[in-house]
Amino acid sequence: MNSQTWIGIIIWGIFITGFGLVSDVEAAGQSQVQAQDLVFLIAGGSVTCMIGVIGLMGCMGWIPAGRSAQKSCA
Repeated sequence: MNSQTWIGIIIWGIFITGFGLVSDVEAAGQSQVQAQDLVFLIAGGSVTCMIGVIGLMGCMGWIPAGRSAQKSCA
């Protein structure tokens, strides 16, 4: 996978985390959003950001789809 893919994963994680944080601020006075939903949004977005950062550093080479196919000269 190229760098743009990992950057996209990081941006998606930031978006999900931000959505959870904004929902938390809006729901402070109201009980429209369940607490576990906010935890899943914030934690899931943070984990997604960490996965993107690790992938961008190149540590995700063990994933078969992340490796480039080796071309032989034969």
